[in-house]
Parts: sequence; structure tokens; C-alpha cells
Amino acid sequence: MDSIEARIQFWRERVDRTRADDAYVYQIPIESIDGAYVSVRGQRMLMLASYSYLGLLGHPEITQAAQTAAQKYGTGTHGVRLLAGTLDLHRELEQTIARFKQTADAVVFSSGYVTNLTAIATLLGRNDVVICDKLDHASIVDGCLLSGAKLLRFKHNDPNDLERQLQVAGDRSKLVIVDAVFSMDGDIAPLPEISRLCKQYNGWLMVDEAHSIGLLGSTGHGIEEHFNLPPDTIDIKMGTLSKTIPSVGGYIAGSKDLINYLQHVAHAYVFSAALPPAQTAAAKCAFEIIEREPERVRRAQANGHMLRTGLNSLGFDTLHSTTAIVPLMTRHEDRALHMAALCQQRGYFVLPVIAPAVAAELSRLRVTVTSAHSASDIEQALDIFKQTGKELGVI
Repeated sequence: MDSIEARIQFWRERVDRTRADDAYVYQIPIESIDGAYVSVRGQRMLMLASYSYLGLLGHPEITQAAQTAAQKYGTGTHGVRLLAGTLDLHRELEQTIARFKQTADAVVFSSGYVTNLTAIATLLGRNDVVICDKLDHASIVDGCLLSGAKLLRFKHNDPNDLERQLQVAGDRSKLVIVDAVFSMDGDIAPLPEISRLCKQYNGWLMVDEAHSIGLLGSTGHGIEEHFNLPPDTIDIKMGTLSKTIPSVGGYIAGSKDLINYLQHVAHAYVFSAALPPAQTAAAKCAFEIIEREPERVRRAQANGHMLRTGLNSLGFDTLHSTTAIVPLMTRHEDRALHMAALCQQRGYFVLPVIAPAVAAELSRLRVTVTSAHSASDIEQALDIFKQTGKELGVI
């Protein structure tokens, strides 16, 4: 058996075992949504695994904006952005993002993963150094590897270790990349210290705000607002259009020169089809609603606090989460899989995170709450977690 066939067979056998144990809870088709609830196999379930942190998925104004755009422009574009694929709607979205992130300009791509991949690979080369937090998202790591730059990694959220890596990099051109909110642990990068070190050692700073827009800051504008830092703290601001923003795609916001460079060199802009009109309009509308309704941000933050404190009072370990992303640690793959399956059977849509996404001993449920959840929703979820956690020996 060759190595390709061996890898395929390993995963077939692993999935088959999980299915046979009635613990396979992935790729479950969702049939409809109703606020904080979804319909799955005809069963109404409380959604506790959503990235729609401000409850904007299914918002009628956003849906209408998408429908209007499809009627006006059709369902696709005439090609790639650099050639015939750019619509006035694309530029309107990019200008909206630039205003939201307080930068000179912005550029959008077809997915968040592609955004990191293409931006990093376009900015860096073989003679450069890129320095990442050890828990940075896979798309960041993949972009670093594609770039050919020397990759250094520092201990999670450890500015002292970051400084050591900056010293190793020496005088070479260097880019430091961190997540604003880490998607597995729900904790926040120490941006003030990281920014200070980048300035001290003459390094560029890129921050992935996929999970911080809508969650951080008094009005949901992200990590700079959260720490009350000036809007030019971050050189390269990356974000997605598929989480708090209920569409698809990703963006880079920054200086006009940076955006001009990416528009003419980044492969995902030059050689990949433009974002469809409906999704572009939906994203633009969502940013406008966030600006108009900051109370959604406050509800999401309050709900995250309620969930974290509730789980901690029950004896669950939630690591260092301070956001609406809350890891419920099981530290055992089977416990994570079976706890998620029991919760789903009882009407609560929650998902496990196991190897290879995390080390096996760091297996968990990753629970998320949104502004669409009520206090009663969270209280009922805590009861289910208590029941299932005790049944499986997690608490």
C-alpha cells in the first residue's frame, strides 16, 4: 500500500469507527434556521456552534440586499477582478470595510482561507522571516509555508518569546502574524505588547480578525477598539466575510499602496473569480447594520460572559476564554465525541474539536453563543452540559 492510499484508508477507518459508535456528528445538513435555533432531521435544536456572533444570519434586510443585487447584476461576474469582474458594488463594499477598519483602502477575496494564503504568500519571499503565534489558524501557517519565507513560531500569547524570535530574525524583513481572537481557545492576543515589539524591532504586523469583528470593542470594530489603541496600530488588517458578516469571502484593509500591490500581484485576486454580487451586497449591508445596532455587540459579549461563568461554576475547564467562543474541555477524544452526540440527541447543536485540529489531550467541545441567544437559552444549555458532563465523567 502506498502512502496516499494509506492516508485515505486511515481516515475511512476512523470515520467508520466513529459512525459505528453512533458518535459521528460532523457534516450534518441544517434544513432551516429560526433565530438561535436550527432544524436538523426534522428536530428543532438550539444552535451552539455558530459563527454568526451578532445573529445576522437570516436578517431580512441582508437577505433583501442579496436578492436585489442578484436581480440587478445576475448570479456571477464577467471574470476576475483585475479584468472584467469588478462591479461598482465590489468597490462600495471595500470602501465600507476601509471606513469600518479606519484604513485608507481594502480589497476583498473569495474566502477567508484564500485571503490569508494569498496575502502572506504575496508579501513574503525566501529571504524574509515570518513569525507566528503557535496557535495561529491553519490558513496563516499554510500561507507562510507557501511564501517560502523562514517560519518562526512563538509560544501562545507570550510576548517574551515573540521578542526572542524577533531577535533571531535580526535585520531581515519580517512579518509578525497573530489571530485577534483564537478560534479554538476564545482568548485574545495581547496586541499592545505585540505592537510595541514590532515597532521596536522594525517588523510589520498582520492581525487576523476573523473572530474579533462583532465580538471585540464596545461597538464590535475589533481588537484595536478593544484595547483602545489608535487605528494605525496594525499594518495589515485581515478579516472574513463569513462569520459575524453572514456572507462569504475575506478582506485585507490597510494603506493604499498595500492594497494596490495586492490588487496587481496577489494570485487570488488576479487569477480567481470575483465575489458574486449577492454575497457582496449581503456583506456590505451587514457592516452597515453593525454600525447602526451596537446593542447586538453588547448582547453577544454578555452572553459569552454568562456561558463562561456558568460552565466554570459547574466545574468545567474553559481555559482562558474571554469571548463568546468557549472551549468546554473534555481532554479525551471519545468523551468529546460522545458528549456532543448526547447534546445533539437532546436538542442542542454543539460540536467537538479533536485531533488533528488540537492535540488529543486537548479535546473539547467548542461552544459559541451569539446575540440571538436569550438568557433562558443559555441556562437550558448549561443544564444539558451538566447532565452530559456528569454522565461521561467530564465533571
